[in-house]
Amino acid sequence: MLRKPATATQVTHLQRLWLYVVCALVIIFLVAPTLIVIPMSFSDSRYLEFPPEAWSLRWYRAYLDSSEWRQATIVSFKVAGLTMVVATVTGTLAAYGLHVSRAKAGKYVSVLLILPMIIPVILLAVGIFLAFAPVGLNSTIPGLVLAHSVLAIPLVLITVTAGMRNFDINQEMVARSMGASRPWAFLTVTLPQIRNSVMSAALLAFIISLDEVVIALLIAGGDKATLTRRMFLALRDEIDPTIAAISTLLIGLSVVLLALSQFLQSKKN
Repeated sequence: MLRKPATATQVTHLQRLWLYVVCALVIIFLVAPTLIVIPMSFSDSRYLEFPPEAWSLRWYRAYLDSSEWRQATIVSFKVAGLTMVVATVTGTLAAYGLHVSRAKAGKYVSVLLILPMIIPVILLAVGIFLAFAPVGLNSTIPGLVLAHSVLAIPLVLITVTAGMRNFDINQEMVARSMGASRPWAFLTVTLPQIRNSVMSAALLAFIISLDEVVIALLIAGGDKATLTRRMFLALRDEIDPTIAAISTLLIGLSVVLLALSQFLQSKKN
């Protein structure tokens, strides 16, 4: 550890100690509520308790044995997978179009595309519900995919745009000058070089769809209810420790996917 400054402007770790302490406190404040859920999921009690007096896997078994929870899980993963495909393709093409476009209105179009990240989700949910009602898309898989894509596309756009900035578009121009069409040049020259950003964006789109609950409360119902919607309704009607078990599984999956996303983003395209 650096204890004495090597130069007049060198800052030692000891001088940064207060900053380390503040960062540690912020991390604890953000992570502690999540970590509390994990031991509660292994409790043997019929009620949520912390710390658990007895340890058991009964609530994980209750989750796996419940047909309703399994059905909701299947719906959530199906919707998240389809949302990942739709949002990744659409967001990547939008990022590519904005990157190669020289139109002055490009920056305004970009702002419009990321607007769903700024508008409160409840307003989006109400608008989507009213738009889907006349065409019968509420409580359907396609409706959920389209609604979740509204939230996922802006994040894909931002992530892929960041990757496009490290790519020299002249390489694609060379391929096109040698006879390749624009779609073929994109698929064979551009896409392989931004693949890490695209894969990272796809994982983030999957996580957003899997964790989304506000829109699902309005447009998902019956046998098309998502896992997060059933969790919310279960907490409203009866506090069941099964919720803690499901939350722990979702936390673990989200951490793994986010870590993989960060790993892909850290690698050069």
